[in-house]
Amino acid sequence: MSKVRYPEQFKIEAVKQVTEAGFSVAEVANRLGTTTHSLYAWIKRYGPEAESFAEASAESSEILRLRKELKRVTEERDLLKKAAAYFASHPD
Repeated sequence: MSKVRYPEQFKIEAVKQVTEAGFSVAEVANRLGTTTHSLYAWIKRYGPEAESFAEASAESSEILRLRKELKRVTEERDLLKKAAAYFASHPD
């Protein structure tokens, strides 16, 4: 049993036939020579609901990145405050 790799654009067009054109999953799978299982996986990945999930995922990863950066910058600020206080008290 060989695995056939389909290009991403092929998968997106197959999903559009189901979601936008209204064809059944079985019909599209038979016509394109794929399995219904593969087509359902593509719908999950490239379908209309996947777009909102991808946007939410991108937003949450951006929030996580910003929180890490805020923590790092806060630590740097605190270190600089301590260094400034040290050098202000030692006028050597």
